[in-house]
Amino acid sequence: MAGLVAVTVQCPHCWEAIEMLVDTSVEEQEYVEDCHVCCRPLLVTVAVPFGSEAPQVAVRPEND
Repeated sequence: MAGLVAVTVQCPHCWEAIEMLVDTSVEEQEYVEDCHVCCRPLLVTVAVPFGSEAPQVAVRPEND
């Protein structure tokens, strides 16, 4: 069942662990979201493997 899933990632700018909500109804997505701690932009890449609700999430600085 697809929906919003909370994931914890580490900001590559301030190194703080941040929690974000990921929409698992979309198999692959890429978007920009600001870090909740330092407010710098992060490029978030999400992939949801077929048959899984556990998303694979990667974050990196937006301008990398």
